[in-house]
Amino acid sequence: MPVVSVIVVTYNSSPFIIETLSSVSNQTWKEIELIITDDFSSDDTVDICRRWLNQNSHFFVKATLLHSGINTGVSANANRGLKAAQGDWVKFLGGDDTLKPGCIEENMFWIASYPEIRALFSRIDIYSNIFEAHTLLETTKNDSLDPKSIMNSGRSAYSQYKMLLVADRIHYTPSVFLHRETLNSVGGFDERFKMIEDYPLWLNLTKNGHKLHFMDTVTVNYRQHSKAINNTGRSYLINPNYFISEAFRKVYTYPYLPLDIKLYQKYYWVVSQIFRWDWLNRNRKLNRVLLNVLTSYLNPFKYYTYFNKKIHKELKYSEYYM
Repeated sequence: MPVVSVIVVTYNSSPFIIETLSSVSNQTWKEIELIITDDFSSDDTVDICRRWLNQNSHFFVKATLLHSGINTGVSANANRGLKAAQGDWVKFLGGDDTLKPGCIEENMFWIASYPEIRALFSRIDIYSNIFEAHTLLETTKNDSLDPKSIMNSGRSAYSQYKMLLVADRIHYTPSVFLHRETLNSVGGFDERFKMIEDYPLWLNLTKNGHKLHFMDTVTVNYRQHSKAINNTGRSYLINPNYFISEAFRKVYTYPYLPLDIKLYQKYYWVVSQIFRWDWLNRNRKLNRVLLNVLTSYLNPFKYYTYFNKKIHKELKYSEYYM
């Protein structure tokens, strides 16, 4: 059977890493190469991983522990794991998440039925802090049947690319299952953006003609907790896509968008900067009023009917914006 490389990406993951690694060793698919890549954790994550491997490495075709001497960011950390991988397929896993027991097997069986697939997503269970029935917050839905979804089965890679130019529409990143050679062919993860490892990859894959496919199976447990690397501790009303840096957009989106759509994005980016203010986010009522004013009454694009028609025509999707 083909070997799958499971790449566990860690940073200060000591409270959760044993549970994460155990979910890999408990997979029903046994041809697994385990790679743990740590981004200079300040806790004892690396020591815990080393002890765990000493007792459990026999579960895997090969087991490797990598650790950096400096903190390089999520993108570079993922690339270190990718460079070490030798499997035909790669499954990235955060050091605080877990795989369902049949995760790898379900992905491999689906790919065997649809050999054109190079990037496959599936559903995830989202939990608060611990993986218990009473802490389950949400199970992502089957988007492949929704005609407006980026994962609709009839959508092409080019159509997905156009949708992604406006916003990151992927809600199940932890589930992604990737063909290693295809991932390498688009340059892996863009290390210029240390904390944005996924969005540039989706754009690069679809731009190069690799459609993002979807499987209606729950494969991953995703943990929301206070120590997560992407947890800001804030609750914004505005679409989080507009907090993505201008530096990223200048490289990946602005050059490929029509002028009117680019101006629309720039307007909402300016609005998003207002909603970064702590005092505003503490005042939810004022937050809502100001958001309504800026996006409705003072929105310069609200009455720009040509723009609305262009959105429908060019991107074939009518609900991109708030």
